[in-house]
Amino acid sequence: MASEILEETKKTIINRLPEMVKVAKVEFEGPEIVIYTKNPEIITDNGDLIRNLAKDLRKRIIIRSDKSVLLDPEETIQKVKEIVPEDAEISDISFDDVTCEVIIEATKPGLVIGKYGVTSREIVKQTGWAPKILRTPPISSEIIGRIRTILKNSSKERKKFLEDLGKRIHQETKYDNDWARLTSMGGFKEVGRSCMLLQTPNSRVLLDCGVNVAATEDKDAFPYLNVPEFNIQELDAVIISHAHLDHVGFLPYLFHYGYEGPVYCTTPTSDLMTLLQLDHIDIAHREGHPLPFNVKDVQKCIKHTICLDYGEVTDISPDIRLTLHNAGHILGSAIAHMHIGDGQHNLVYTGDFKYERSRLLEPATTRFPRAETVIMESTYGGHEDIQPSRNNAEKEMMKTIYKTLKRGGKVLVPVFAVGRAQELMIVLEEYMRHGMIDEVPIYIDGMIWEATAIHTARPEYLSKDLRDQIFHMGRNPFISDYFKNVSNNINRRDIVEGEPCIILSTSGMLTGGNSVEYFKALCDDEKNTLIFVGYQAEGSLGKRIQRGVKEIPLEVDNKTEVFHVNMEINTINGFSGHSNRRQLMDYVKRLSPRPEKILVCHGDPYKTVDLASSIHRSFKMETKTPLNLEATRIQ
Repeated sequence: MASEILEETKKTIINRLPEMVKVAKVEFEGPEIVIYTKNPEIITDNGDLIRNLAKDLRKRIIIRSDKSVLLDPEETIQKVKEIVPEDAEISDISFDDVTCEVIIEATKPGLVIGKYGVTSREIVKQTGWAPKILRTPPISSEIIGRIRTILKNSSKERKKFLEDLGKRIHQETKYDNDWARLTSMGGFKEVGRSCMLLQTPNSRVLLDCGVNVAATEDKDAFPYLNVPEFNIQELDAVIISHAHLDHVGFLPYLFHYGYEGPVYCTTPTSDLMTLLQLDHIDIAHREGHPLPFNVKDVQKCIKHTICLDYGEVTDISPDIRLTLHNAGHILGSAIAHMHIGDGQHNLVYTGDFKYERSRLLEPATTRFPRAETVIMESTYGGHEDIQPSRNNAEKEMMKTIYKTLKRGGKVLVPVFAVGRAQELMIVLEEYMRHGMIDEVPIYIDGMIWEATAIHTARPEYLSKDLRDQIFHMGRNPFISDYFKNVSNNINRRDIVEGEPCIILSTSGMLTGGNSVEYFKALCDDEKNTLIFVGYQAEGSLGKRIQRGVKEIPLEVDNKTEVFHVNMEINTINGFSGHSNRRQLMDYVKRLSPRPEKILVCHGDPYKTVDLASSIHRSFKMETKTPLNLEATRIQ
């Protein structure tokens, strides 16, 4: 059936293209149609032609040259250097013979593209190679380098995967789309291990696949993949909302046990989830609790990930079309809009979202083409969860830091490597640059430095204000001299024994990582301060300290030692990447169009029910609060 659709599509394309265009072949590669031609310059000079064709076919179209017209690689390198302005600062040029692409890495990729794409089109005209333009991160990123290397080395394997996927996606539906149901497999009436299965008569799609990092037993840590509805061999796709482990930490397990399908997410999510998954495996091994998957499974995940931009409409199965929208939670976080069938139902899954502009990101999207059902988070959904404004939170934090530094103490801020760390870096850099707090070293420990490098490589996903600073004012706060990367235990010992300073370290809930080691070293001294700025899950060390426990037994060299908490403990709300109660209600109010049904997830039982009841009373919408293992019909 897919081959018939391909032949029909090929005929349509050939009939619509000018006669002088020499089409060598047309292929489905995943959700895209790829046209190989012997004279690509004719098509690239007529951008409206392809745009209109893609619109009519309702498919994404890529133009590539046939191998017979490609210029020699050495000559191509010379041509690229002649065509692209020196100011672009090209750092590397390589080739993918399988996709006929020249991969150009540059500090200023916009100059390689050129105004309205004129420079990249010139490269196609003079060399035949299709330019794939990548940003050289201002801070070197090991993870981005590793991902690019894996994709480059597996190009042939990935092309075969995409061709097979294309055949599965572009086939006629077998059954009428007269129902859709959702099975809760984790993250319902709890925070952690978010996972749900969307089923239609023609498709099976998994939304997130996370772990509960604060769980003490495996049965509470991992999603319920043993539900009768779930069969890994029948799974069409996985959609990842964002990179935090409670949404992506168990994804490699799917590949370990035979999943061969696609993972859809944004590019920053792909980068960050790889970083967090590898770190998760490393910590688990070090702590003697190995996970049921390994590094090779993370690499398989990279090879099967298809990255989408916000607003890009993509077929992911014969009857589901996906569009990702900004969620405002962390870099690359996405709200997934799924158009099922020929418009029979439209489902929106918010993942974690922030409905407020922050220094780092724009607020979550509220406008969709259609939305009959919305699945939304409720982390701070209780009626008492009214956090201070971001401005007040910043002032409170700087006041606390100022007092601690004046009394000769050190400030420890346990943070999640992704999101809160970068938000705080921006705030600290600004206050320090303006002389509002003392200039002391700001030590960045754990994964934060690598996560920040990924942020510098993806500025197009940052807030407008931050983009303006970076692109138009030439000031990138992430690369300030105030920040010091901590790379080894000798550095850490010097920090603990040294002068007053600020330490940002993972993990954010003190469930492991170097933040726990800093806590052990600093907790006894009343001059020091511990500041919590993020959610502390039940069962975590952070939650116990937050509740005022003054004697904490912790393991040291395979022995248990009791640590006395004399340092000042502060919780500063307002920096969270989650929406507070007011923002959650405001988000529902501003949803356009107005949904018929809202399912509430990702929150403690009381908060989930409280939010759902309030939405029902205020907006007269049908609301549900499913438990894990429940199946809910949404159409």
